[in-house]
This record gives sequence, structure tokens and C-alpha cells, in this order.
Amino acid sequence: MTNTEIRPVGPEPARTRKSRRTGQIRKSSGSTAATTIRTRGTRLLAVLFLAPTVVGIVVFTVVPIVGSVVLSFFQWDVIDDPRWAGAANYREILTDSTVLISFRNTLVFMVLAVALQLLVALVLAIAVNGRMPKWLRSVFRSAFFFPLVLSAASISVVMKYLFNQDFGPVNWLLGTVGVPSVPWLTSENGAMAAVVLAYVWQQFGFSFLLFVGGLNNIPKEVHEAASLDGASGVRKHLAITLPLLSPTLLVASVVGIINALQVFEQPYVLTAGGPGDSTRTVVMVIYETAFEQLRFGEASAVGVLLFALIMAVTALQFRLSRRYVHYQ
Repeated sequence: MTNTEIRPVGPEPARTRKSRRTGQIRKSSGSTAATTIRTRGTRLLAVLFLAPTVVGIVVFTVVPIVGSVVLSFFQWDVIDDPRWAGAANYREILTDSTVLISFRNTLVFMVLAVALQLLVALVLAIAVNGRMPKWLRSVFRSAFFFPLVLSAASISVVMKYLFNQDFGPVNWLLGTVGVPSVPWLTSENGAMAAVVLAYVWQQFGFSFLLFVGGLNNIPKEVHEAASLDGASGVRKHLAITLPLLSPTLLVASVVGIINALQVFEQPYVLTAGGPGDSTRTVVMVIYETAFEQLRFGEASAVGVLLFALIMAVTALQFRLSRRYVHYQ
């Protein structure tokens, strides 16, 4: 015979219920403690992973910005001690014709370069996103993105040879179709055009990839329904593609404008700011004022004004995006 435990029938004794409840409480508290330890460990791991990025942003971005703002109120030539100047640096640069011309040139360059960059990138993205073999689409994506990984200085050196008035291939090609030689780098309009073309050739690859990704997110059923309604290709792109692509257009335009307002390498290598001051940009003025004339206070003041201009233009873009950007 097997021994069988005989449990009394009836309500459970109070001592047994209390001991069982105590065990559940101990088990629950142990589980809570383990969860707390895991949470703290996860937070510590997250802090360790984020620390290098945060330290880098603080050291290489926040500290230089604050230092530039503070330095803009001093006169300093590196050799002597900084001297308090107050708002004199700002008064001086706001009455300096070279600084004012550089801001005008930068704004003109921004409008031309960003408009052309977005137009070229959008047209090429629509073309590549059309019907073509997958391998050919990959070739075009790589080819259009390749200039972006090259240095702006090396591209500008090559462009300076291409746009040379006497022996440049661009004027040679124009001559084959009967167009007279164009003084690309020695005339005001030609120099600005050459700088814009050199900049756009390198930068449009970034916008191109953004547009390719945005086009791939547009449902094909929308275009198919428009085709059934008899809409032409141009009509579909104007009424469907652009509204659905507006968030991507916003990102591309914001990044493009911020980069264009800080242009330096192309005008510095191609034209050195000339002829005259026709292609001198704000960043070129900052470089020349600080490292050639050793006027770091005035250069910092110009940098602060450029930073304020970038922030104002970006804020205006986001303000206008409330009306023109359509999210799915």
C-alpha cells in the first residue's frame, strides 16, 4: 500500500494562509529588485554608449559656438591679450562693404545652387525610379552619389581646368556648336555660374538619394489609379508625386540651404572670391579676417551673424512647411 497524505477538509488554517502569503510577498519583492537592477544596468549601458557622442557634440560644437559668441565682443590678434570691444566689432562689420557684399553673394549663391540642386536631383531620381533593369538602377545610384564622397577642393581644381577660358574642355565643346568662348572665371556672372555648377555637381547626390527613398515610399496604386483616370505623366508628378514627396523635399531643402550658406572651397579654389568680390562668400570673409588679418574678434562676429542667418532661414522653412508639406 502507498502512503497517501490526508489533508483535512474545510477551511485552511490561518497560519498556513499567512505563511503562503509571506512567501508570495518575498517572491514579488525579489522579482521587483531584479527588475530594478536590470533597468539600472540598461540605463547605465545606454549612458555609456551615448557618452562619446554627447561629449563630442559638447566639445566640438557647443563649446566653439559659445566661444565664438564671447570672442565676438573682444579684439584679439593671438599675439596680444584679448581686449574688450563690446559691440564695436558688430558696428564695424555692418559698415564694411566687403562683408555686406559677401552676405549678398552668399544669398544669391544659395538661391541658385539649392534650386538647381533640388531640380537636378528630383529629375534624375524620377528617371532612375522608372522602368529599367535593377543592375542599371544600381549603377546610376552609385555614379550620382560618387562625387559626394570626393573632397570639394579636388573637385574644384578639376573644375578650374574644365572652365578655363583658353584651353578648357567646356569652351571647346561650346565652340563645336558655334558658341563663342565664355569667360567663366574672369567675369562676374561667369564666375558665379562656374561656382554654382561645381557645387551642384558635387552636392546633388545627397538630395538624389533622399528623393529615391521618398519615391519608393509612394504607393504604386496611387499612380495606377491616376493612370486609369487618364492623367498624363507630368500631371501625375505635379498632383501626386510632389505633394507626397513634400516631407522629403523639406529635409533636402533644409540641409541644402544650410550647406550652401557655408560654402567655401569652391569659390576659394575656383575664383579666390573674384573677379573683384563677385564670388566672395561669408565663410571666405571669416577665413580671411581671422587667419590672414588676425582679427579674430571681427571674424567671430561675422560667424555669429551667419549662424543667426542660418537659424532664421531654417525657422522660416519650418514655418512655411506647415502649409506646403503634406504628411501621409
